Amino acid sequence: MLEVIESKPNPDFTIILTFDNNERRVFDLKPYLVIGVFKQLQKPECFITVKPFFGGIAWDTGQDLSPETLYIESKPLT
Repeated sequence: MLEVIESKPNPDFTIILTFDNNERRVFDLKPYLVIGVFKQLQKPECFITVKPFFGGIAWDTGQDLSPETLYIESKPLT
């Protein structure tokens, strides 16, 4: 499975992801922002702390997403 090597948060709660094959994709976190622990990421100061973590991404507040979820639910960057 591909792994995230770079993550760049955007003001609209999307994240530009770069995978280890150099593919760049956009992941929209907005649908997650109403679910349990992800609600905390509605605060921009929490959301912007996203970083690559064990192939996926994680935030300083403890939430994380797997590389599989990120790849399947993201769209190619055009």
